Amino acid sequence: MKMEILGPLKQMLRVQLIIFLSIVLSIFMVSINSFAGQPVMDMAPRWEGGYGFQLRYESYGSDILLDGVSKIDNPLDIKNFVDKIWLEGVYTFDRSKRITFKLPFIGQVRTKTISGIGVKQKNSGVSDLVIGLPLKKYFNRGSETSNWGFTPSLRLPTGSYSGDYPLSDGSWDLGLGLSYSTETFKFYSLYDLFYWYNTEGKRNMREGNEIGFDINWGIHAFHNSKENSGMFLMWDIGARHHEKPNAFTLTSASGGTHVHTGPVLMLYRETMMFHVEYKWGVYEKMKGINTSKGNISQISAGITF
Repeated sequence: MKMEILGPLKQMLRVQLIIFLSIVLSIFMVSINSFAGQPVMDMAPRWEGGYGFQLRYESYGSDILLDGVSKIDNPLDIKNFVDKIWLEGVYTFDRSKRITFKLPFIGQVRTKTISGIGVKQKNSGVSDLVIGLPLKKYFNRGSETSNWGFTPSLRLPTGSYSGDYPLSDGSWDLGLGLSYSTETFKFYSLYDLFYWYNTEGKRNMREGNEIGFDINWGIHAFHNSKENSGMFLMWDIGARHHEKPNAFTLTSASGGTHVHTGPVLMLYRETMMFHVEYKWGVYEKMKGINTSKGNISQISAGITF
């Protein structure tokens, strides 16, 4: 059913991802001995002057209608599906100071109740740019390394706020994150608490503030020191609480509480990394009647220099 809903839009998103991954793999084959370092994402680069890029594909949505925590009948076939391709980058001034950017391209499709009728809407394009400044304090205790992180962020209204199903509410938003991670050669863990203050944007839209917490536990299951390659196996738990958007908000934002959990696989070789995860929704409580967020899948590839 979801493939029928997304049609050419989702095919376009997947083709773009496949093209990028093909380019990444080509670079990987010709440059595997050209760089030294660790995987990108939350783990690297940690050296002064290091930088990296990644492309991340994210998909979620459903046609399950909830009233609070209860599933209810859906005679109008109300649904909401969102696909995002994130272009993300990081630059490391030194081990404790970095700057990051995240720019999403969104494809979204929904059926919404308007005057008692299910009306189909869709939109696609570049959405809001997020700039972050991660600050970290490292501690070394023998074979264990840990760090506390503090990340102020700014979300810029670079997405379109026009139409019946806009990609952005046109607001300038402020975010703060506090994290703690620890790792040894065999084990890795991350705890991340964040808060987004969402201001009122264009057309009187306001998506509501959001607070979230992520836990990531994992093992360094395999490492080949000769080729600097290996594999991490992890388990992720993510919780989000989003205030109910105001009555003028037309974006895909919806208020409620969501808890998702699932496995994560990360492969790396030299400065290249491949990451895939799938999370099931284990708890949802909506603000009024709305569609479930559904399960979340992500796939990404990155490189550091």
